[in-house]
Amino acid sequence: MNPSYILTLSCPDRLGLVHAVSGFLAQRGGNIEEAAQYNDLDTGLFFMRVQFACAQLTHEELKTQLGVFAQPYQMQWRLHARAEPMRTVIMVSKEGHCLNDLLFRWKSGLLPLDIRAIISNHRTFYQLAASYNVPFHYLPVNAANKLQVEAKQLEIIHSEAAELVVLARYMQVLSDDLCRQLSGSAINIHHSFLPSFKGAKPYYQAHDRGVKLIGATAHYVTAELDEGPIIEQDVARVDHSKTVEDLTTLGRDTESQVLARAVKWHSEHRVLLNGHKTVIFK
Repeated sequence: MNPSYILTLSCPDRLGLVHAVSGFLAQRGGNIEEAAQYNDLDTGLFFMRVQFACAQLTHEELKTQLGVFAQPYQMQWRLHARAEPMRTVIMVSKEGHCLNDLLFRWKSGLLPLDIRAIISNHRTFYQLAASYNVPFHYLPVNAANKLQVEAKQLEIIHSEAAELVVLARYMQVLSDDLCRQLSGSAINIHHSFLPSFKGAKPYYQAHDRGVKLIGATAHYVTAELDEGPIIEQDVARVDHSKTVEDLTTLGRDTESQVLARAVKWHSEHRVLLNGHKTVIFK
C-alpha cells in the first residue's frame, strides 16, 4: 500500500488553485483520495484539504518540493503522514466524563490519537489513567505556584512531543503566555453554548433562567478567556420539568460528544484556522 498523506493549505484566492495543487500532485505520482476546498468571499482566502497516496517521493522530499511550489501563491501549508496518530496530552480536574469518553474512544480505535500523558491538579483519575496504561501527572495548583506548575506542564507537553493538548474539563485558567505557546494546538470544552452562561455553575444559571436549550462549545484556547475560534457546538432540549441534576447529566453527555467530534476533526487535520473562525472539512 502506498504511503498516504494529508495536505492542508490556505492562501489568497486566485484563479486555478485547485488545478495547480492537483497538477503538482499528479506530476509526482500522487493519487488524490479525498479533496475539499472553500473560498471565503469575506477575506479573499482560499482553503484546501487533500488526502492523497504517493510512493514516488518520501515525506521529506514532498515537503521540500511543496515549499518551492507554495511560495508564488503565498501559501501556508502543512503535510501530515496519515498513518501517524496525533501525539496528545489531556488535562483534567475533578470531572471525568470527557476524559473517560476520550480514553474509551481512543482505545476503541475511534480517534487517531496517541495519548501520551494525563495532567491533573487532583488525584481523582490516577486509577483511570493506570487502567489505560497512560502516565498520570499530579500537579496541584494554587495562586503561589501557578507559573511553576505551568512550566512543568509545558515541560511534560514538550517531552512527549505532543501536537495536541485537550482541556477535558481542566478548571484552571491558563496564563496568557501558556495560551500563546499552545496557540492552535489546544482545545477546550466549555460547558455552555457560548457566549451564554460563562463562568461557574452554568447549569444553575440555565435552570434559574428557565432555558429550553442547553449546550456545549469546543474551541481553541486563546488568551481571551472562552473567546477562541469555535470548532464544534451542540445543544440538548430541556423543559420546565428538568432539575439542575437533569440539566447537568444532559450537559455532560453533550460536552463529551462535542469535544470528541472536535478532537477527531483536529486529529484528522480537518480544521483550518481562518482568523477568529474555523474552516472544517468534514
